Amino acid sequence: MRTRLLPLLIFLLALVLVAFGFPLALSVAHAQQQRVVVDRIDDTARFAALAQFVTATDGNDTNSAERLTTLEEELTRYSTLYGIRAGVFFRNGTAMASAPTGWTVPAKGEGHMAFHEALAGRRSHDPAQVWPWQRGRLVVASPVVREGDVIAVVVTDSPTGSMRSDTLHGWLLIAAGELAAMLLAVGAAFRLTGWVLRPVRVLDAVTHDIATGRMKSRVAAAGGPPELRRLAHSFNEMADNVEEVLEQQRAFVADASHQLRNPLSALLLRIELLALELPEGNEEIASVRTEGKRLAQVLDDLLGLALAEHAAADLQLTDVGALVGERVAAWRPLAEDKGVRLIADGSAAATGWADPVALSSALDAVIDNALKFTPEGEDVRVTVAVDGPRATVTVTDRGPGLTDEELGRIGDRFWRAGRHQNIKGSGLGLSISRALLAAGGGTIAYAHHDPHGLRVTVTVPRTQPGA
Repeated sequence: MRTRLLPLLIFLLALVLVAFGFPLALSVAHAQQQRVVVDRIDDTARFAALAQFVTATDGNDTNSAERLTTLEEELTRYSTLYGIRAGVFFRNGTAMASAPTGWTVPAKGEGHMAFHEALAGRRSHDPAQVWPWQRGRLVVASPVVREGDVIAVVVTDSPTGSMRSDTLHGWLLIAAGELAAMLLAVGAAFRLTGWVLRPVRVLDAVTHDIATGRMKSRVAAAGGPPELRRLAHSFNEMADNVEEVLEQQRAFVADASHQLRNPLSALLLRIELLALELPEGNEEIASVRTEGKRLAQVLDDLLGLALAEHAAADLQLTDVGALVGERVAAWRPLAEDKGVRLIADGSAAATGWADPVALSSALDAVIDNALKFTPEGEDVRVTVAVDGPRATVTVTDRGPGLTDEELGRIGDRFWRAGRHQNIKGSGLGLSISRALLAAGGGTIAYAHHDPHGLRVTVTVPRTQPGA
């Protein structure tokens, strides 16, 4: 959930920072250029004051010549010091004085437009914005007015390298600030999502534990929003109620199975006594005996299922290969009696964490089931293997197998395929096996075995569950 929530928060934070940073960057660029333009306006005003009383002269007007000399010296010092081209031009475009010498009014472009704007008696418009990636120049023109008439125009043509450098420096500072703010925001988002999602992660883990049979798991008190804390408290109450109901069901099944065994045993004894009074070989009494024994087996299996679901697993590091060898040796006489070859192969050194008694019981149920349905002369193969973090025991038979629909129901309590109703069993053996394995973190799975038959795979973890 964090991987979906964090990108959304980061995107929104980045959008907010860009929304603030972009106008700020524009403001920095405008401010830098406006500062330069104001400086140029001040400079042109000073030069206009110097040129105000300089007229075209033939050299007889000493005062005018002195003013012209002063103006030329000021323009030269100004151009040399700042690298800015500057000049004072008469209305016809001829130079009164300029620096560098020989610089004239541009014939086109911004300089030409600024000159003609100043001829109209007003300062030229502010130049277009120059961005750091452009190589433009700033042209500012101011009129020289004497007795209400524009007699000349002061024009300055400034390079923009320093201004663009200052603007870029300001942008870099903004970018650094934005990056720092972004990193801070991402850190805050991590903390925020962690604080919000911590109860959700705990709740998810506990839900998985309960779903896999660890009914004692509960959500520990943790931080987070009040709504999630209330949800965790409600979940614990629900889990308590579910565990209580399941415990009542298990207790009922165990008690019912135990209490019914005594009257059933008495009933079977009376059936045997009644059989002594009937002719030998009576079919009805034989059928009653069979059904009575079957009912006793069902009660025993019900009690075993209730105990399997209730008891905690005694997990130990178990030599699965050796345990499988023992169970195969124990079942081989029965297999030989039925004419079935029971074969053990695969890895003999596989280890896993399991309850040895529970794993033995589960293997017994699976092997017994395979031998029941395997015809004479066929094989039942028990294979031990290591599959990454799990040890597996695969039991394959050459029986009739199951359909896809039946394969989905195998392991359900009391379920048996319709065509197998005449084979001895209660339909609880595989259910008990699943309960025994689940208590220790193991699983049991079923699949088709080509060309026919069933493949049952029992797995146990190779690392200690919960370690």
